[in-house]
Parts: sequence; structure tokens; C-alpha cells
Amino acid sequence: MRRRVALRLSAALGTLALAAATGAVLTAPEATAVVTAGATGYATQNGGTTGGAGGRTVRATTGTAIHQALCGRAAADTPIVIEVEGTINHGNTTKVSGGSCSTAADKIELKQVSNITIVGVGSGAVFDQLGIHIRESSNIIIQNVTVRNVKKSGSPLSNGGDAIGMESDVRNVWVDHTTLEASGGESEGYDGLFDMKDNTQYVTLSYSTLRNSGRGGLIGSSESDVSNGYITFHHNLYENIDSRAPLLRGGTAHMYNNHYLSLNESGINSRAGAKARVDNNYFEDSKDVLGTFYTDQAGYWQVSGNVYDNVTWSAPGEDTDPAGPDPESNTTVNIPYAYTLDQASCVPDIVRQTAGAGKGLKVSDGSCTPQTPTDPTPDPTDPTDPAEPTPGPTAPGGTNLSLGAGADGSSKASGTSYGHVRDGDLGTYWSPNGTTGSVSVKWGSATTVSTVVVRETTATAGRIGSWRVRNGDTGAVLASGSGAGVITFPATSLRKITFEITGAGGTPQVAEVETYAG
Repeated sequence: MRRRVALRLSAALGTLALAAATGAVLTAPEATAVVTAGATGYATQNGGTTGGAGGRTVRATTGTAIHQALCGRAAADTPIVIEVEGTINHGNTTKVSGGSCSTAADKIELKQVSNITIVGVGSGAVFDQLGIHIRESSNIIIQNVTVRNVKKSGSPLSNGGDAIGMESDVRNVWVDHTTLEASGGESEGYDGLFDMKDNTQYVTLSYSTLRNSGRGGLIGSSESDVSNGYITFHHNLYENIDSRAPLLRGGTAHMYNNHYLSLNESGINSRAGAKARVDNNYFEDSKDVLGTFYTDQAGYWQVSGNVYDNVTWSAPGEDTDPAGPDPESNTTVNIPYAYTLDQASCVPDIVRQTAGAGKGLKVSDGSCTPQTPTDPTPDPTDPTDPAEPTPGPTAPGGTNLSLGAGADGSSKASGTSYGHVRDGDLGTYWSPNGTTGSVSVKWGSATTVSTVVVRETTATAGRIGSWRVRNGDTGAVLASGSGAGVITFPATSLRKITFEITGAGGTPQVAEVETYAG
């Protein structure tokens, strides 16, 4: 890491040490439990970015619970809002399997999924030494979280050293009101705070703080990786960053109303034919804040309304083409979405009040005055706290047809029985030999069923993820969904009905599969 990053970090650590020594308590601002009304910038294009809007809302206090929520959906594109509170780290993040997810133990993995919102709530959400990886995915919102100290070397390792990393055909991501930070540079084991590569497009980073890192982030992993673009950066604070604020290889980016403070080596680095539109930003106490650096493959920029406060510039060279000391436009970049600019002179103050996690999701409307969101997400429709048992489903009226019926299944764990799901005893249960499997209730003659109630044991409430209910006679799917509870479908006459678990967060324990005619 460069010396200035280390010195500033030492000062911050000193403050924490002083607080500890004197008994002072450093309290994080309380996070709000809402998502702001809508995405901004390029994330509004290509159909827009809505995340998990309209889907189930769940609460997660561990990384495993986040993965369970992803894997518990009916399909990989089923919308979901995951509210996160507490510290997410390697110790509480495990791989979870399922048909609607592909997760990993060393990162929060959003792979081959879509329509997801992850939002910090309550006392705050901190991803500690654990990165968020988005791959082959679309329509993702990440909001009001802190991601810190993610390493690519040393220990523990996560996400290639990126706080938030996107790669391989990613579309429509909105990252908003986040704090992304490291404790050094590459020599200390860290990489980028916000990286995009291998065909990542239509992304907005807004109202976020990126600090104390050697590398702010990149768009394109090499001079030949120019398939990325249409990225917006607005109302962000870049503080104590050596370079890559960001590095742009090919593609188009729009930077407006950002505060760049202490960029130690270079800032916006437009290369390999990239085009950057740079409007009403405030650059302060920094070096080479805009240009083409460390390559002879030129990039381009359009500049307007920026403030350069104590900015120094290198002399042009073979692989250095700074835009200053008097930056002028060398291209034109047309912006397809509406936006309102704050005056550059007020950017440091408005960004100070709005950027980062725990700021109440405040935004600016161009008046240089923070605004509180007025269109919050509705209250959770199905909140689940992994620390508390999920309430059991309420049975419908009528006779439980499973009592006295027969039972079989695909597999059973040692010590469990298929018959335990139809004995009326919540203290006994069936578990598959693994995390997925099926259990059936059957009768000697045709029986009409329209409702199934699945009850988990108290100790494992919430483990069941995705499932299907099948007509055991024909194999037809009668219903599908996620989570234990009351399942209804058109009345069907059959001899056998099968409850099939296709995804779970750990080995499920099914206490009862009750069946009812109405």
C-alpha cells in the first residue's frame, strides 16, 4: 500500500484505540429498513432495475441465511428482498445448495440469479472480510451495507479481493448507499472495491463511500476486455485511494456530483477507447484526477462544471496523458436518462451528508439539500428471523387425511421414518438422506385432496427451501413454492401425494405432512 493510505488508516485506527482505552463507545448510525423509490443512472436503462420488488421479504443475520433465502426460492428468478442485519463473515457463511442458487462458503454468491435486493436494516449490516460476487446475473440491488477488508492474498480470502465484484454477462445492477473500504493496497492483500468485467453493463453506483484502498475499481480486466460499459457513478465519496477511481477500459461511463478526496496517484483513468462524461464533480487534494495513465491506448472524456481544488498534474509522457492542468473535452457523450446536477461547489457537503451506509438513505434533488426518501418499500410481507422459530402453519378445517394412511419416500436419514410425517406427533420426523428428497402419503383407494400442510420441527424451522407437490399417481406437479406452510391446489382425486424438497438450507426435518379435502 502507498504511504498516504497507510498513514490515514493509522490515524483512523488510533481513534478507535483511543475510544477503547477511554471507554468511549463509537455508535454506528441506525440503518433504515426501506429501499429508496427507484434506481438512477444507467441502471434505469435496458428495462430498468427493480431488484426483488414484489417478492417475499425475509430477514437474515448470517451469510448462510442469505444463501438459504436465495436457495429457498421457487426458481432462480423468483423476486426476493433480503433484509440483512449484523456482521456477515466467514464464520457464519456456508455453502447452501438448491435448484434456485449456486453459492459458495467464502463469499456472498449471486450467481445465475435475478430479481434480488439485499438491503441493510436495523443496527446495520457489515460484510466483514467477505465480498459480494455477482456473476451471470441481472436485476440486482445492493443497498445500505458496509463491505470491508476483503482480501485476495493472506487470510481469509474472499472474492478475489474485491468488495463488490461483477463478471460474466451481468446486467442491471444498482449499488446504493454502501460503504466499501479496505485497510491497504495490493501489497497488503487487497484488490478493488468495485470491479466490473467480462460483459457487465447497465450499472449504477450511487451515494456510496469508497476509501482507504490502493484501487477504487475497474471496468474491464484488460485492454482487450472492452465489452463492459454504461456505468453511472454519482454522489459518491472516493477518499484516500491510490488509483482506479475508476479505471475504464472501453465502454461509456458517467461521473457526476462525486467528491474525490486524496487520490494519491491517479483518478478517472479512461483507456482503450473508453468515453467518460465528467460533470460537476469536486476534486480535492489529489493528483492526476482525469486522463489516460499507464498505457498508450488512449481514452476520451467530456468535462463540464468540475472544481479542481489543490489538484496537481503530471507532465505528458509516453504512457501518461493527463487531462489537466486545464481539462478540456476531447469527445461527446450523450446521456439517455434524466438527471439533475447539484452545483459542484456544494458537492463535498451534500456527499458528506448522504454517501455511505447508515445515512438514512438520504439523497439530493439538485438543491444541495439532503432529502429523506418519501416512497419506502412496504413492510415485510413474510419476515423471517433465523434466530427465532418460524410459527407453524394454521391447519384448515376438517379431518387430517394423513392420519392412518401409508407413507413412503425417496430416502431417509438414519433414525427417521416416512411414517413419522403422518402420525400426528410433532416430536417425530422424517429427514432425507441429504438436503433434498421426497416423502409421500398414500391411501388404499382414491382420496380427494386440495390442501397440504407441511410442518417442520421447531429446531429446524426455516430450512425447507424450494419444493413441489406432485400427484403420486401421475407425477403431475400440483403446486410449487418455497418454505413450509399451507399449500393449496385444485381438488384432486388420487391414491398418493408426494412432497418433494428441491432446495434446503441444511438437512430438513419434516414433522408432519397433513392432507385435507378442503
